[in-house]
Amino acid sequence: MLMRKNYPQLGEVKAPYVHAVKHNETLYVSGLTAFGTPAQQADIATQAETIFQQLHTIAAEEKSSLEKLIKVTIFITSFDEINALRGVLFKHYGEHLPASSLVQISQLFSPDLKIEIEAIIAL
Repeated sequence: MLMRKNYPQLGEVKAPYVHAVKHNETLYVSGLTAFGTPAQQADIATQAETIFQQLHTIAAEEKSSLEKLIKVTIFITSFDEINALRGVLFKHYGEHLPASSLVQISQLFSPDLKIEIEAIIAL
């Protein structure tokens, strides 16, 4: 069964996508950013923390947790702050490291944004 979901606590989606799609016991989370939050103009670590709070919110809503992260894809605009980002990742992953891809891109849809994370979570 396929279910498309938005999470009101993450704010209204104003583009042609949903926050996540649930298929069987897997949740595919769209790319999340700090857009529209106080962290939007902050450093990459602060933006990443905001995104992980969004992921925690989604996982909790689905009766899951980030311990069940299967895969993340992380898009960053610069490797300049990679050590700070790694600290945030290890903090939130703990002992449950997911498969991961890290891609540098020229920019995201807003010049303030430094990072976008999409995720796959087991339910």
